[in-house]
Amino acid sequence: MLVVLGILIFFLGLLFSIAWHELGHLATAKMFGVKVTQYMVGFGRTLFSRQGKETEYGVKAVPFGGFIRMIGMFPPKRDEEYGRTASSAPWRAMVEDARQAVAEEVRPEDSHRQFYQRKPWKRIIVMAAGPFMNLILAIGIFTSVLMGYGIAEPTTTIHSVSECVVPEDQNTEECPPDAPKSPAATAGFRPGDEIIRFNGQWVESWSELRDSIRDASGTATVLVERDGERLTLRPELMQNPQPRLGEAEGLVEVGFLGVVPTDHLVRQNFGQVVTRIGTMIGATAQKVVELPSKVPDLVAAIGGQERAEDSPVGVVGASRLGGEVLSYDKLSVSARLIMMVQLLAGVNLSLFLINMLPLLPLDGGHIAGAFWEALRRNFAKLTRRPDPGPFDTAKLMPLAYGISIVFIAYSLLVLVADVVNPVTFT
Repeated sequence: MLVVLGILIFFLGLLFSIAWHELGHLATAKMFGVKVTQYMVGFGRTLFSRQGKETEYGVKAVPFGGFIRMIGMFPPKRDEEYGRTASSAPWRAMVEDARQAVAEEVRPEDSHRQFYQRKPWKRIIVMAAGPFMNLILAIGIFTSVLMGYGIAEPTTTIHSVSECVVPEDQNTEECPPDAPKSPAATAGFRPGDEIIRFNGQWVESWSELRDSIRDASGTATVLVERDGERLTLRPELMQNPQPRLGEAEGLVEVGFLGVVPTDHLVRQNFGQVVTRIGTMIGATAQKVVELPSKVPDLVAAIGGQERAEDSPVGVVGASRLGGEVLSYDKLSVSARLIMMVQLLAGVNLSLFLINMLPLLPLDGGHIAGAFWEALRRNFAKLTRRPDPGPFDTAKLMPLAYGISIVFIAYSLLVLVADVVNPVTFT
């Protein structure tokens, strides 16, 4: 029941994110006098709608996005182009069909309220408002969690003691029969012990203690505080393959004690929040860039191979993860809810970055077109040349259709992988 409830809650959060995105477009378009005829969450058949003064608000059957419909997205043909439209080329017909469909939506009384008529900077604001609404939501969630709830940071207090030494690459939680006891278990460390000094050096943080253990070998002298008393333990450290620190991959032989630290929540200050959110944006941008390279992994996952933890997920996969998080009984209810909203914030961050790509039909493609128009007009003004007029995005519709097909195919690939071989939380 918790899994189903988590899926439903997270799915509703995704729908809210889509509606929030489209609200940015809607509000700024109306602010600049552009007529908006539809505001819809989803695609396909309309499930529910309500007609406002001039805008229809509704929800459609396929919840994989949303849109607003503004009149006059494309400018009319120039006079000199009328003699060149007889071409039977498929792309020419595609362009003219798109232009005709847009023109049919414009009534005579609304001819002054078309999108293409607005200055480039206004069109940029309208198209950027949607993605930036996702960014604002993501930053708001992350800031609230980091400053209000905090993040788990390890302390020098021991949470658990490893019973044996198992190489990292064996990936098992059980002790094999031939595995040696860990140095910590042999020396008598217990959960709740607070490590105060290591080899004569005062310990201030877990990272400092971890580095000292990794660099040490042989017999170590460790001062711990247990139940208000201090005692000295002398473990015989072992060398054990452990992951390299930082971004480097692979294993390295380091000193091993065999203790797991206790985490505690630490609220972050504003400067720490800015740094962490900047790191998140950079990491998410890197993942967006890597999306094409994930196709082989998705295909292999559909074929039955193990799916990578960093594999892309869609609405179905993300909702499933939300359900698993809510049902994960090893965490407190508050911790599970925090993880769910952070997952939703991550989705919104991805929506912002993907929509800002300078490709039609994404918002970034329209922003790029408006920027190009502004550059052309300013250059013509500086060189005293005739105004080149609005940039005709209709001419890019064949390219937009091609990119749309690629995005749809990728989305279907992710959807199938999410169904047959989903990414799991545990």
